[in-house]
Amino acid sequence: MHQASPKKRDAFLQKMTSILNGGALNLAMALGYRTGLFDAMDGFSSPRSPAAIANQAGLSERYVREWLGVMVTGGIVELARENGEALYFLPPEHGDFVARRAGDSNLAVYAQEMPLLTTCAMEPVLEGFRTGDGVPYDRYKGFQAFMTELSNAKHRKVLVDRFLPSVDEGRLAERLKEGIRVCDFGCGEGVAAILMAQAFPRSRFTGIDLCEETLAKGREEASSKKLENARFEARDAARLTEDASLRGTYDYILAFDAIHDQTAPLEALRSVRHLLAPGGLFSMVDIAAGSEHRDNLDHPMGPFLYAVSLLHCMPVGLVNGGAGLGMMWGREKALEMLKEAGFHRVEVLEMEHDPFNVHYLCRA
Repeated sequence: MHQASPKKRDAFLQKMTSILNGGALNLAMALGYRTGLFDAMDGFSSPRSPAAIANQAGLSERYVREWLGVMVTGGIVELARENGEALYFLPPEHGDFVARRAGDSNLAVYAQEMPLLTTCAMEPVLEGFRTGDGVPYDRYKGFQAFMTELSNAKHRKVLVDRFLPSVDEGRLAERLKEGIRVCDFGCGEGVAAILMAQAFPRSRFTGIDLCEETLAKGREEASSKKLENARFEARDAARLTEDASLRGTYDYILAFDAIHDQTAPLEALRSVRHLLAPGGLFSMVDIAAGSEHRDNLDHPMGPFLYAVSLLHCMPVGLVNGGAGLGMMWGREKALEMLKEAGFHRVEVLEMEHDPFNVHYLCRA
């Protein structure tokens, strides 16, 4: 047994203390976001009492007072005193990152991920450590609903106005206006396909997913908007190469964070190549990371992203003996698999509006 270094021991003790406090803060911030407490406090220009904050948020004062204890000891909220009374204030600089007005800069919304994943998957993931088995999607309903909400909000904000105009130096947008065939691969509820169908009425859009329940929402939404250029199909992404009639049927294919969750990701990418017409484009948007642990030592969100992958992305990818690629498969592995799937011209593009992902633009 090696002799412990007192300096390293003390440093690690401090790190452990910070971890425990950080975990507690994450949970309390998730509560603050969901209850609207951050937004209520963000509306005040000066410190307020727990009663005033609770009244503004429409919540129980006793719960709010205890929550404020977490926030002030964690340095999220400032504590003041006036005439012997404790008053609390959310600095506007903090509101810039935790209130809903922050938009894309709001990080408090992501504080919900760990509590949701713990509720959904802690026990089956613990069992997976022993058996190596995956965890099916139906265990993640609360988490999936949350992630869908986030994804849909991002699509509504940037897809048509920022992302699509950036593809192929604007040439794709021009082709969409003229009329091409587009597939949203792993479309979920179909928000992206519907937004594109509205913006580009001369093009035709197909959403592909395996879940009939989510596809039904897409069909209903398309019907309510009378969109005749959007349709949704339930298909297994890994088996599309078996259908010769699908070869070359799309001019443009998108996959937003859809490949790394696949049980057969290489087969899914081969399906994309099979579907793509000559001269077609494939946009794969996925996590910005390296493929090896050593590549991500300086990643500002490394532990968080690996934890989400451990509790969700990897287990769902392991179902039925799947590959279990995980969210942190990284650039090197992604490029290797794209090449193996038949894509030999791939650009890796950073996106100003989405620093956590990169855009792999592939040409058929």
